[in-house]
Amino acid sequence: MTSPDQTLRRARVAVAVLFLTNGAIFANVLPRYPEIKADLDLTNASYGFAIAALPVGALVAGLAAGVLIRRFRSSRVAVVGTILTGLGAFMIGVAPTLGAFAAGLFVLGAMDAITDVAQNAHGLRVQRRYGRSILNAFHAVWSAGAVLGGLMGAGAVALGLSTAVHLGLSSALFSLVAIAAFPFLLRGPEADPVEDVEPDGTPARRVNRSGGPTPRTILVLGALVLLGIAGALVEDAGSTWAAVYLNDSLGAAASIAAFGYVALVGAQFVGRVLGDRLVDRFGQRAVVRVGGLITASGMGAALAFPTVPGTIAGFAAAGFGVATVIPAAMHAADELPGFKAGSGLTLLTWLMRIGFLASPPIVGLVADATSLRVGLLAVPLAGITLVALAGVLDGRRRV
Repeated sequence: MTSPDQTLRRARVAVAVLFLTNGAIFANVLPRYPEIKADLDLTNASYGFAIAALPVGALVAGLAAGVLIRRFRSSRVAVVGTILTGLGAFMIGVAPTLGAFAAGLFVLGAMDAITDVAQNAHGLRVQRRYGRSILNAFHAVWSAGAVLGGLMGAGAVALGLSTAVHLGLSSALFSLVAIAAFPFLLRGPEADPVEDVEPDGTPARRVNRSGGPTPRTILVLGALVLLGIAGALVEDAGSTWAAVYLNDSLGAAASIAAFGYVALVGAQFVGRVLGDRLVDRFGQRAVVRVGGLITASGMGAALAFPTVPGTIAGFAAAGFGVATVIPAAMHAADELPGFKAGSGLTLLTWLMRIGFLASPPIVGLVADATSLRVGLLAVPLAGITLVALAGVLDGRRRV
């Protein structure tokens, strides 16, 4: 395998910086939600409707990412998108009314969706030049950025900083960091003919982007969307339901119940750090298939024999199992023949967001009709889905 030159190594670091800033800007907002709700004197219903503006913004703007990437290149869209994401966060911080709060959330969701596609598209450009998997590490850095942003938000609350000052400073800081990273990103058009290389340095097979997608390609995209939704559903189960299930159903103290989500994201971070090496050694298909088995068996056992420690371990197994799923689906979608550069990735992320919106109410409806324990069977079912659909992923080994 050829060693990456200095320009390529710098580009890899620059992309990692963009992933860090994206996670950090977004996560800085979350600890301020209770204070904003109280300051604006919002009811639970009005607060819930305002929060819904965020995913609505993502859905409205998400499909524009591919067009913008082809017109302005992924590097520029990612950096400008980061700045505008920060602007959305600042709008939330200074919002004087419910409408202004919802508008800020809409802008945050819209710009985050475009930035997400652009930074992943550029990360895939860098990965193709490397000739081996590095995308999982970028997603691990995003997780680290989210942790950093959450800690910054919690610290700002503890220090008594106003929401406007906190979100203004944090957004400005990470926007400047993204701007500083821009000169080190890859230059040239998205379809750079020297990008695709094999591990031995020889040119890789080119993706045929002419002629439009065939029915088979559309079916493959549908399978990739289902894979991505399955991975996102597991993540949502941890963020939305883990603490509730541990506290309400199993009687764990609130301080202990929080470890359900912590275990999931912690194990997912570890899985993403290890993911690139595993993908290179065994191929995306095998890693996702084994991850599905780990998710299904780990969470299935936790639900079959419900205990607090066992459930926390089950969520950890689920997080580790789905660690590489979304990066793998993004990589595959970006290389689908017949789609223009960025279009497959854009469609995947947009359709995934629709599925992600649907998963919390579905689990909630099942839980209301039966129990949350039954509702959380969605997690092992998602693992089984990964096993069943992993065949559409690349099975090639890089080492």
